[in-house]
Amino acid sequence: MRISERGQVTIPKEIRDRFGFGPNTEVEFVVRDGRVELVRSKRARRKMIDALYGRKKFGKTTDELMRLLRE
Repeated sequence: MRISERGQVTIPKEIRDRFGFGPNTEVEFVVRDGRVELVRSKRARRKMIDALYGRKKFGKTTDELMRLLRE
C-alpha cells in the first residue's frame, strides 16, 4: 500500500467492514507508543450516542417547547 501524492491511502474493504468505517465516517490519527492509529473521531462517537438517545437541537428552550405542547 502506498500513500498518494496528496497524502491519501485506501483502507482495504475487509478492514472498513470489520471496524465499521463506512462512507463519511469521521476518523482521527492518534500517535501512541511510536505508532499511528486510525480511530473513529470523538465527535463521530458523540453523534452516534446522540442519535441513539434521540437527542435533537431544537433551538428553543424547554419552557418554549412545553408552551408549544400545551397550546
